[in-house]
Amino acid sequence: MIEALIRRFVPHYERHNDKRVRRAYGMLVSIVGIILNMLLAVGKLLTGIFSGMVSIQADAVNNLSDAGYCLVSMVSFRIAAKPADRDHPYGHARMEYVAGMIVAFLILLIGLDLLRTSALTLWHSVFAPEQVQKSVFSVVLTVVLSLSVLAKLWLCHLNRKIGKRIDSPMMRATAMDSLSDAISTAAVLVAAILEHFLVLPFSLDGLMGIVVSFFILIAGIRILRETQDNILGKAPDAETVENIEKVVRSFEGVYGIHDLCVHQYGAGATVASLHVEVDGKEDVYRTHDMIDNIEQQLLEELQIQATIHMDPIVVGDKTVDTLKEQVAAFAKDIHADITIHDFRIVPGNTHSNLLFDMAVPFEVKLTDEAILAEMDKRLRVLSQGYRLKAKIDRV
Repeated sequence: MIEALIRRFVPHYERHNDKRVRRAYGMLVSIVGIILNMLLAVGKLLTGIFSGMVSIQADAVNNLSDAGYCLVSMVSFRIAAKPADRDHPYGHARMEYVAGMIVAFLILLIGLDLLRTSALTLWHSVFAPEQVQKSVFSVVLTVVLSLSVLAKLWLCHLNRKIGKRIDSPMMRATAMDSLSDAISTAAVLVAAILEHFLVLPFSLDGLMGIVVSFFILIAGIRILRETQDNILGKAPDAETVENIEKVVRSFEGVYGIHDLCVHQYGAGATVASLHVEVDGKEDVYRTHDMIDNIEQQLLEELQIQATIHMDPIVVGDKTVDTLKEQVAAFAKDIHADITIHDFRIVPGNTHSNLLFDMAVPFEVKLTDEAILAEMDKRLRVLSQGYRLKAKIDRV
């Protein structure tokens, strides 16, 4: 069914990175979400009023807010599809991240309100049972809630499938919210059935409402964390780094890669910068041509707009290669994950300067000063004629 909807309403649906196609995907999912959530909200609200169950009424309000989220999503996809302009040279695709954060805050507000209402219901059922309206169980209630669970699971599948296809954090957030809604509605249904057949000294409806609210709050926190990381600028995933390195290293004449930075401005708007080590004796025009070709291939294969800085190094010099291996081994002695790059020797009359960068993972707890001191101590044991001129890059 999902594929049929895509083929019917998304022209050129196979072009996932095209902004117009992404907008069509977003419009499809948003409109379907608005229609389904409005139907569920009306059905649950009527069922909740007639049954007197506060958890069903709260679930109806949750569906109504979900329809609002879909409206926010639809607007965000329209804005995200706008082309780049002078004020926004990288486009507007990050609007999806902003919309995802709005959804997260709204989910948290709904969860807190449901928690308050359910806690009051549970409190009154124990300490003031005369104030609590007895709920009425019916076949209609069972049918409405069962259909709601199925509809939410289908919406979760829809958002997850298309969200993965077009790499949309907004849809991934909505998928997570739909799954949370399905679980919470199933919990409300179980509570309604148990409360009908069992006599309990407290309101199972109120207790289940509290459980539901925690599911909603957890979903909101997860969505907030994901969108927050995207807005702040998270590290590239391992697959992206691996794909970039695979393309770069496929060119003959590349001797090393370092200082890779990847900036995500939304799906289809990825910018990267990196340093590539090349033979310093090679013709500069030929090397520059190779760098241009690497940048072009990264754009064509990975849709990454890359800027590459070429670092000339000495290649084939036995003295330099041997010393570089010794210095790399010293770095490994300090910590197994420390590596070196851009290694050069500047000889002098009284001493030789060793210039290189040390890539130190953030997880290494040693301070930069302590690392440099350890490296200097090892170099002086190797030879008093060496002077350390190293720079530390945290990666």
